[in-house]
Amino acid sequence: MTPPTTLPVVDISSPAAAAPGIERACRDTGFFYVTGHGVPASLRQELDTRGREFFALSEAAKREIEMSRGGRAWRGYFPVGAELTSGERDLKEGLYLGTELPAGHPLPLHGPNLFPRQVPALRPVVLSYLDLMTAVGQNVLRGIALSLDLDADYFATGYTASPTVLFRIFHYPPAPPDAPGWGVGEHTDYGLLTLLAQDDNGGLQVRTPGGWVDAPPLPDAFVCNIGDMLERLTGGWYRSTPHRVRNTSGRSRLSFPFFLDPDFTAGVPPLPDRAARDPDGTRRWDGASPLAFEGTYGEYLTAKVAKVFPRLHERLGN
Repeated sequence: MTPPTTLPVVDISSPAAAAPGIERACRDTGFFYVTGHGVPASLRQELDTRGREFFALSEAAKREIEMSRGGRAWRGYFPVGAELTSGERDLKEGLYLGTELPAGHPLPLHGPNLFPRQVPALRPVVLSYLDLMTAVGQNVLRGIALSLDLDADYFATGYTASPTVLFRIFHYPPAPPDAPGWGVGEHTDYGLLTLLAQDDNGGLQVRTPGGWVDAPPLPDAFVCNIGDMLERLTGGWYRSTPHRVRNTSGRSRLSFPFFLDPDFTAGVPPLPDRAARDPDGTRRWDGASPLAFEGTYGEYLTAKVAKVFPRLHERLGN
């Protein structure tokens, strides 16, 4: 049985047809489900299988590719509690990945991925997935562009002509319903667009105008949400929405968030500060405005990610 959800479902096989639904979703919740994406179910299942093989390894084996070994590329494994959200330790472990690039790349957050030698099949499935998801993200952005009365390829020929592509595989150990802490606490995403695949265990919650609602997995659908940078670029017309995760399924939960963001070296235009407040005048979840920034997207992103891994941030200055 398909679990109930209050979030809209948008078929993106035709960006023009999808644009009205995308506009309503981005104005209302900032979240919607994406169907008509063309990513084979077999590839998504293979990714889940190989991800579980990795997280079933011993801690010592996983730490062979810990993030400290990734240097400025900021890739690799982190253990439960190593990632922070709003200063609190998340109850999850994960693997940071991104576009596969040569070692010694001059930009931070760019370079080679770290893959586990014990799960050799993880590398090809991740790289295939990244290629397909980049195309899906660009297609969603075509619908977003049309919803804003822009040319369909406004993003693809501009901000995301050479996108910053980041990908995570997260494992949330089971937690009792009354356990303190969150798998990941209330937060918004930094960039333009997030596309999430998740297993059948649920746990994602979205803050809507009517309160917190579950965003359970739907068959053959990704959960899509817009991030702070799109709120910035639209002057607050589209809203970046807080969300959180707690795994109370009693089983291990895997999720696969894919982030399609602007070119790392692209400038972002300054916009007013009004998006630091919600429509009712209350401060945003973090008290900060995604609009209050001037500089390149890379400078913005690096500052944001440094709050998640403060110790690793020191390496970017070296």
